[in-house]
Amino acid sequence: MNNNLNEVIEISNLKDMLNKTRELYADNIAYKLRIEENKYKTISHLEARKMIDGLGTALISIGLKDKKIAIIGENRHEWEIAYLAIVCGVGTVVPLDKSLPENELRKLIERSGVEAIVYSGKYEKQLKNMVLEGVGNLHVLISMDTKTHKDGIYSESELIQVGNIQIENGNRQFIDAQINEDEMQIMLFTSGTTSESKVVALSHKNICENLMDMARVIDINQNDRILSFLPVHHVFGCTVGFLFSLYKGAQTSFCDGIKYIVPNLNEYKITFACFVPAIYENMYKNIIKKLEKENKLEAFNQLIEKYKDASLEEKKEVFKDIHNIFGGSIRIFISGAAALDKKVEEWFRSVGLDLRQGYGLTETSPVVAVERKDCIRPGSIGPRLPHVEVKIDNPDDDGMGELLVKGPNVMLGYFGNEEATKEAIVDGWFHTGDLATIDEDGYIFIKGRKKSVIVLKNGKNIFPEEMENLVNRIQGVKESFIYGKSIKKDKDDIKIHVKIVIDKEIVKLAYKVESDDEIREVLSKKIKEINNTMPLYKSIRGILITEEPLIKTTTGKTKRQEELKTIE
Repeated sequence: MNNNLNEVIEISNLKDMLNKTRELYADNIAYKLRIEENKYKTISHLEARKMIDGLGTALISIGLKDKKIAIIGENRHEWEIAYLAIVCGVGTVVPLDKSLPENELRKLIERSGVEAIVYSGKYEKQLKNMVLEGVGNLHVLISMDTKTHKDGIYSESELIQVGNIQIENGNRQFIDAQINEDEMQIMLFTSGTTSESKVVALSHKNICENLMDMARVIDINQNDRILSFLPVHHVFGCTVGFLFSLYKGAQTSFCDGIKYIVPNLNEYKITFACFVPAIYENMYKNIIKKLEKENKLEAFNQLIEKYKDASLEEKKEVFKDIHNIFGGSIRIFISGAAALDKKVEEWFRSVGLDLRQGYGLTETSPVVAVERKDCIRPGSIGPRLPHVEVKIDNPDDDGMGELLVKGPNVMLGYFGNEEATKEAIVDGWFHTGDLATIDEDGYIFIKGRKKSVIVLKNGKNIFPEEMENLVNRIQGVKESFIYGKSIKKDKDDIKIHVKIVIDKEIVKLAYKVESDDEIREVLSKKIKEINNTMPLYKSIRGILITEEPLIKTTTGKTKRQEELKTIE
């Protein structure tokens, strides 16, 4: 393993990060924003930091010092400015999931005890009602979209202006505010139902240690252009897609939505982006489908074979047309939040696209491990970060057991839930709930969630994620869900079944079929082909076909228990 690490700027908290990089990146573009077709607005790193100072100063002046303040909205620079203003001298930030229905949003506002919320316009009506009804402690509303204070609602942009005037007049309450990097200043709800979700308590130290460790192994610099796609309320999108960019002096632009990823990569000449595996798998399938349609796939595969031992740079020249699909500027793609199909990762690298897999959890701020430039082992999540410790708990004969994590990035605990904290962190080791192996070179291989493993009557373990990757390779399959189903005669005798989500039009075109019966027949044949490649006990015995997408979290993970309820 290559242990050559990048030098980093040492930071103790996020305010320290902003201050130490303030002059270094002052004139660099922090945000490039489209305001209308072919017309853009840019915000420099210095301007962004002044906006943070202004907003932070104003928030203190309206009585929010040491309060809990929520943020809800789509990925946008106003969200990011608000987040940093809150945590860098005002109070505790509580990022909320923008996809929450109103009843769940109400419950989280009550549970968190927030007194103020910064929000995008679409939430105004329901939030005004919550204030009128006295939901929780909420009484201050701050809109990201209005330009002036109106009807008792503050404008974020006007607060920034007011705060900057206060600073000019000598108000240094925010600028001189001291940060305790070891106490909770970030509250994150895990992606469960509101009754089951835990509140992860993170400190500045947790986040900053993770930022520095990522910078040691991922060579992003001030010339990079980053596309913000993963939701910033989630710690992966927040740390990797937002804070990391400001720390490294890079430029951020915001994705217009899942349908616009490739156009946005081209529009902003993006060099670095993080997506969930499903995005890369769809990119791969679309390119393969196009090559097949043009009768170029066989020749293309021969070219891949010819240059299999070439460097990424050499491959980039050979497969320039593929790179141009993504804008021609991509240096690094990162995949996270779920397991990436090994075949897809290998294909991207075979055409010179530097796709790396990483792994993390909300409770670890989030990154635990990531593949590095010279430390790639397809199928693995790479080696651990430099200041993170990992080990396998109670390994079986194959070296597999639960992955435990220790380090400065591990959360303070679950807020208000001492029992859950003691269960999750034992002797400093966080129990991830993921089953894994670690090879002799330190590469970590995730096998599946401990809770989702299907145990058969013969004691054999089935890892759904592993088998879903195989099913997802079938042309026309968008996603799949492997589950165990007991037979009527013996409830302990579990057979493997699969729910397949298809794109019906693609299936019809690919296999020249029309009726639902013909579709079932052709997919059954494909499943049998998969069965023939696996031990008998892993055979898929039942198929459920649908066009309805699986139930997922906002980071693209299947909610397995919720999905099972729809089947049962």
